[in-house]
Amino acid sequence: MFNVKKFVIRMIVFKWIVKVCITAFVIQLTAPIAEACTRVIYKGPNNTILTGRNMDFSLPIPANLWIFPRGMERSTSVGPNSLYWISKYGSLAVSSFDISTSDGMNEAGLVANLLWLVESEYPEFDNEEERPGLAISAWAQYVLDNFATVAEAVDALGKEDFVVVTDFIPGTDKFTTVHLSVSDATGDSAIFEYIDGSLVIHHDPSYIVMTNDPPYNEQLALLNYWQNIPGNVFLPGTVKSTDRFVRAHYYINHLPETDDTQISVASTFSVLRNTSVPYGYEIEGFPNLSTTQWRVVADHKNMRYFFETATTPNTFWVDLDNFDFSAEASVKVLRTDGGQIYAGETSAEFSEAEPFVFQGVENY
Repeated sequence: MFNVKKFVIRMIVFKWIVKVCITAFVIQLTAPIAEACTRVIYKGPNNTILTGRNMDFSLPIPANLWIFPRGMERSTSVGPNSLYWISKYGSLAVSSFDISTSDGMNEAGLVANLLWLVESEYPEFDNEEERPGLAISAWAQYVLDNFATVAEAVDALGKEDFVVVTDFIPGTDKFTTVHLSVSDATGDSAIFEYIDGSLVIHHDPSYIVMTNDPPYNEQLALLNYWQNIPGNVFLPGTVKSTDRFVRAHYYINHLPETDDTQISVASTFSVLRNTSVPYGYEIEGFPNLSTTQWRVVADHKNMRYFFETATTPNTFWVDLDNFDFSAEASVKVLRTDGGQIYAGETSAEFSEAEPFVFQGVENY
């Protein structure tokens, strides 16, 4: 027997789903395909805090893991007015091309991640001005070297005592435009962006997900829209930044809350894999499409750093408590840029090495 009430309900649901699909399709058409990355923060009981990130790039981006002690003298070549500092904290840093730090965690449990942001526009820099310049290649390392908490980083960077100076990645036509995320052992979070030449800081423990584009205030606006749509009914599924942001936010908030490290790390990696771009993925007409090169999960509580590349078959990790970060200790490196394969805890595999030189900026 025909049930009018059920029919009306079904028609309402059908119209709602059609509206959602059309809106999602429009968003997909207008969202840019660019360099891509995803960063998430997992929060569990008993101070369990994990920060995970995908490094997505349109070119192979060789990575090595470095151990830097305290007391290192740092500077970057941007001319005579280059910023100089001495590291207060030791850190594990992930290098890109061995010319920059793009990710890492310091001995205080502070994590820094660089993600691409096309809309980035940095202040003009003049070597004659009072503020010194910091090459963008060392922006994340500066944070790891100097701060123990997000609040400290927000307070210091907000004073804008230096100018971030950027340039092309050597040997490419890619002008470096990135934003910086910082998280700590308390679960605090901040995102630093340069928009129209001005520093914008988004600081709140609730900011547990970010992708590359668009600027973070627009990502938050996107989230407000999707919070009205049940994720168990419909989620956007493409590799676009906006879609990855929505999926990551839904899944990271629907994981089991546990202090079991094995489960929490596995859960965080599962979200990263769900928001990864398949290795070698191609779309006709988009020759510079980014794919996931490597993944990281940093355990702030247990001081463990989990790492895997897209081209090796397993995940390994590093226990930071196994290292001497005193000023007398040596710099060490674990190389992954040659396809090396590691298993389990790998602190014993690190070897002494000369630190890499941060890429400077020409014409200054």
